[in-house]
Amino acid sequence: MKTVLTILFYALILPLAAQQVIRTKVHSDKMNKNIETIIITPDMQKGINYKTVYILHGYSGTPNRTVQNDIPDLVQKAETCQTIYILPNGNFNSWYVDSPVDPGSQYTTFIGAELVNYIDQHYPTLQHRSARGILGWSMGGYGALHIGIAYPQTFSIVGSSCGAIDFDRFGKGYQGYQVDKVLGDLKDLNDSERIYSNEDRMMQNKQHYIIDCGTEDQQMLDMNRTFHKHLTYKNIEHLYMESKGGHDTAYWSKSLSQQLALFQNYFQNEGL
Repeated sequence: MKTVLTILFYALILPLAAQQVIRTKVHSDKMNKNIETIIITPDMQKGINYKTVYILHGYSGTPNRTVQNDIPDLVQKAETCQTIYILPNGNFNSWYVDSPVDPGSQYTTFIGAELVNYIDQHYPTLQHRSARGILGWSMGGYGALHIGIAYPQTFSIVGSSCGAIDFDRFGKGYQGYQVDKVLGDLKDLNDSERIYSNEDRMMQNKQHYIIDCGTEDQQMLDMNRTFHKHLTYKNIEHLYMESKGGHDTAYWSKSLSQQLALFQNYFQNEGL
């Protein structure tokens, strides 16, 4: 009986044994520090290279919270979609920018270049843009668009959920969410940090953009609707969605699952 139970035990755990949730630290030369990163892999098979998606948490979030609360089925998604998911810690309030005022906050370069290079060197990845995407929510929605637009040769699909994408509409939130700590005064903001100011660049990037927002998201909805109108007017290909929900975990958990499914459809259409 003991032998039978042992066999049943291993039969249950072995299918998941080769999947990995790796908690590590990746060094940034530009910031001269190590960045906490979670890497979730499928059951990787020898001789197969995998798609990668970089997932950026919101303001005050962490990769651990993402795995536990925001996308709690991410391990299963990695196996189902045969994709490696990479979750860097964007710090409490980095806004994923290369800060002109804080040398220790250079997250655009870290995620867009240093982290991608690290993952491609240490994991069996498909090392071309059509197999690589980036998405995030709230602060991470801004970060995904900002980094994705800056690195079109690296990312072919970019997703933003309830993204905080227009600092000019933040009002007191510009200080409240500590954007000023990394980008300085709003009046001194460089156009490269304004998502709207990069629309012409988006026309040239040949990327796929997915943008969504909850209809009860009082702070972010209007800025996302306006962005959608701008992209439509300029004939920039994108998918825009709204559904019931506010700026909370319940909304973006649903939204992120939908976006990851759309990412998977895109990769399949690319023949990956």
